[in-house]
Amino acid sequence: MKIIRYAHQTGTSYGVLKNGRVLPIRGDIFSDFRTEEENPAALEQLKILPPVTPTKIIAVGINYRDHAQEFDHHIPEEPVLFMKPPTAVIGPGDAILLPPSSKRVDYEAELAAVVKKEAHKISGGEAEDYILGYTCLNDVTARDLQRKDGQWTRAKSFNTFCPIGPVIETELDPKSVNVRSRLNGGEKQFSNTRNFIFPMFFLLSFVSSIMKLNPGDIIATGTPSGVGPMKDGDIVEIEVEGIGVLRNPVHSDE
Repeated sequence: MKIIRYAHQTGTSYGVLKNGRVLPIRGDIFSDFRTEEENPAALEQLKILPPVTPTKIIAVGINYRDHAQEFDHHIPEEPVLFMKPPTAVIGPGDAILLPPSSKRVDYEAELAAVVKKEAHKISGGEAEDYILGYTCLNDVTARDLQRKDGQWTRAKSFNTFCPIGPVIETELDPKSVNVRSRLNGGEKQFSNTRNFIFPMFFLLSFVSSIMKLNPGDIIATGTPSGVGPMKDGDIVEIEVEGIGVLRNPVHSDE
């Protein structure tokens, strides 16, 4: 099932995407809901929003072996975590804004998990039950500031630096899916989650041992090799097999 969030005249709603039509949802996507089969809307007529409004985005650095080799990192013994603020979130079609304080801003294609219910100190065996589904995420990074600062908060946290979407796919198996990025139509990154250093369910358990996770929170699972810079006027696409394509234009914020 592909869950989508969209704007309309009276606010925002969730729906289920089916054959190019959106069936409105009545109820709570994190517990019980039903779809209104009799009132579909055409996808192209809707403004698609970020699929969730997280209280926090927890991201994993260095989780593909090829990306570790790309930056000459050792293979970590435990997941390397950082956070992105909710204010960085944008949706499909929204512009990534390049801040004037950075001379190099990179795309990073990622699979992201959406938390379904409050999770704290759960085991890896329980983790699947705490995931609503999966979406695409672009972990936009001011690479020069990341290197300058020696830690990642500023480089990862500018407004618009966390595009997510276009849907939440509830039936994806995260163990073996292709993850790729394209810049202006040319493929830049390609790998498979089989190359994870730390698998999805272990990551959720690990993060929950540190902090309580709320419904709608996001776990971003790391990026493959091939990250690179974007410039004003570019179009960047993040594609995860079984989910779809997250497409965003790139504009200067000057």
